[in-house]
Amino acid sequence: MDIKEYFDRISYRGSYNKPDLATMSDIFQHHIQAVPFENLSIHCGERIELNLEATYNKIVKKKRGGWCMENNYLLSWVLKTLGYDVTLLGARVYVPEFDAYPEEIDHLLLQVQLDGKSYIVDGGFGMPYQLWQPMELISGTDQPQTPGVFRFQEESGTWYLEKVKRKQRVLNQSTSTSQNVENEVCRRIYLFTLQPRDIEEFRGCNAHLQTAPDSLFVTKSICSLQTTDGVRALVGWKLTEMKYNYRDNTDLVEIRILADEEIEKTLKEKFNITLDKKFVPVNTSRLSLF
Repeated sequence: MDIKEYFDRISYRGSYNKPDLATMSDIFQHHIQAVPFENLSIHCGERIELNLEATYNKIVKKKRGGWCMENNYLLSWVLKTLGYDVTLLGARVYVPEFDAYPEEIDHLLLQVQLDGKSYIVDGGFGMPYQLWQPMELISGTDQPQTPGVFRFQEESGTWYLEKVKRKQRVLNQSTSTSQNVENEVCRRIYLFTLQPRDIEEFRGCNAHLQTAPDSLFVTKSICSLQTTDGVRALVGWKLTEMKYNYRDNTDLVEIRILADEEIEKTLKEKFNITLDKKFVPVNTSRLSLF
């Protein structure tokens, strides 16, 4: 595994001699705009391995994407290689349709200690809830980013991440999301504690999320990528492209339903992904990811 090869993968041309916030933020920004958040392996008959070298080979050499346990595990290696103080954390992702959090951790994120401050680095959430910069770990303070206003709330040692949502202007309303989702003002994203985790603690959820019949990742094929001014996502056959804050605190949303014969070309042109095996799109869950 070679850090310069990783930098070529994310088109990072900046300096990296000094482990500071500006460098970490720049690398992070390049990562999320180059590496998709995707679970396509599950729908190609491939197994997602919780192995750093396998993840490096998949994301860097094969130019694929990955989910949280791939993206953030790789980012932890990158940051540690560059001299950052990195700790793995475990989160539980909020499920809007049940208005609840799961009982077990199902998300990997990173805590970075830098210049006496603590930051959360999470390059593995995707969709419009993907952070665009590391977030300082402080409670109750709005932290505006291009995708919207994020903030942490801390209660008795448990930290909650949430995002204040903008209005949406959907160009083709007939394929829009449900009215309940559109009327959301604030979306809870996940909760976590600062208990350090070992990668071995994620083996159970890594296996469960790609095999359980009710897993979101089994019931939906997902590929999302952050762009210079928004996000695009292919969920099943639905291609959604969102431009953040294009006017008056409003995001512009365009949705198109693709035909089977358009899928492969769209993955290549919009996400720079070429798959080795036959991909079967799936979207049987009612849960909206936007």
